[in-house]
Amino acid sequence: MKKISILILTLSAPLLTMAEPNKESGGMLSGETQNLIGYWLIGIMLFLFLIVVLLQVRIIKIMSRIIFKYQGTSEDEIIRAEQAAKASKTTVKPKNEVLLKLMSLKPMSEEKSLLIEHDYDGIQELNNPTPAWFMWLFYGTIVFAVCYILIYHVFNLAPLQYQEYRNEMAQADIAKKEYLSKAANRVDENTVKLVHDPAVIAAGEAIFKTTCAACHGDHAQGNIGPNLTDDYWLHGGKINEIFKTIKYGFAAKGMPNWEKQLSPKQISDVANFIKSIHGSNPANPKAPQGEKEIPEEPQKTAAK
Repeated sequence: MKKISILILTLSAPLLTMAEPNKESGGMLSGETQNLIGYWLIGIMLFLFLIVVLLQVRIIKIMSRIIFKYQGTSEDEIIRAEQAAKASKTTVKPKNEVLLKLMSLKPMSEEKSLLIEHDYDGIQELNNPTPAWFMWLFYGTIVFAVCYILIYHVFNLAPLQYQEYRNEMAQADIAKKEYLSKAANRVDENTVKLVHDPAVIAAGEAIFKTTCAACHGDHAQGNIGPNLTDDYWLHGGKINEIFKTIKYGFAAKGMPNWEKQLSPKQISDVANFIKSIHGSNPANPKAPQGEKEIPEEPQKTAAK
């Protein structure tokens, strides 16, 4: 038994080393793989333990036969004794006897031998042991506690409830971001909205400087393309019209389409940035081009 335990530890040591988290790389194995390795190790250990128990029972039987033969018992007597033992095991016991054995109680005929010497007002107690089912339940809780400590606190084969909560929240956050990114990329010229979120404006400005500044100037004052900060527009100055112009372009007037280079979300960010710099009056603006559009005035709150 001792040699087998040492063999199990020797075989499991490399797996436990691989499953140990690496602080720099985040661990060689994922959490699910570590759990799977732990379950396999526990299963293998239980299987080997069962084999050892069966081998010990077999060895005891063999040793018993050898001892009986050494004492002069014949082979036929040994066989008859084994058959008698098997027959006694298969004999159906009365229901009361089974219940008494399950409850670790003695029959009524033996109650006098179980009486405790002291009494109180003529009342005596029986010295019955704790029921076997209760003791098995008690030992089971001890085994469960040991396994729990080994799995959750020693080998870290499964996450604790707080770590499991953090893992689930992280997965939910990833799923939320993925959903929002897909939802943002469903926008088109019919659903685009004018927003004033600084993060959106900053993202649109970064894209504008890398893709649009060459034709429209660093501050959208106009260069090859028109000035985007005044009231004059060639193809419309509403948010959906600007989105459509960026998306499809106007090849006849030198405006390329950005549908394949930019995502719908990026086009929306650029359109919102262009709307945010309206009326900024940059230095050296290009002469107005197109038709003048009067900006929509915000609705006034009615006086009470």
